[in-house]
Amino acid sequence: MDSKFLRADELGIRLEIVAGLPIWEPHPLYRHQKAIDRIRTTIQRQQPSGSPQPECACVHIADVYVSFPDGSLKRPAIAIFCQEPTEEDEAIKTVPEAVIEIVSKGYEAKDLEIGPHFYLSQGVKDVVVFDPYTLFVLHARRDGTTRQVSPVAIAFECGCTCTV
Repeated sequence: MDSKFLRADELGIRLEIVAGLPIWEPHPLYRHQKAIDRIRTTIQRQQPSGSPQPECACVHIADVYVSFPDGSLKRPAIAIFCQEPTEEDEAIKTVPEAVIEIVSKGYEAKDLEIGPHFYLSQGVKDVVVFDPYTLFVLHARRDGTTRQVSPVAIAFECGCTCTV
């Protein structure tokens, strides 16, 4: 991992690089962390539906660097993978099946306008953005976007579910 990311972390700043654009923000506050913890407790596999596809293990990781195919480096609030990533000491190179972002005050554009399009363009199948201040939930997929109000159950293409 590049030393500038480690130095930024030491200063209490999150650094992400999206399509060559550096995005800085302070580390999330308690409300943000509470939302992550609450949502992660609800992530599970759907009951098997007789699908020939292998089941997804619904491995969910909070606040980890993911290196995307275009070279971008992001830290989704929650990244969901169908199997345990192999990288342990560097950014994860596997594209998540789903990503959940929690809006931080002052960074709404990053999470609501930049994030969904970017993640979908990199192969993430489901992108959920939750605003804990307004309870607004945006769920974006390649085939469309829905807007809902929390609490809402979300079913991901990979077979995992959660309540936001």
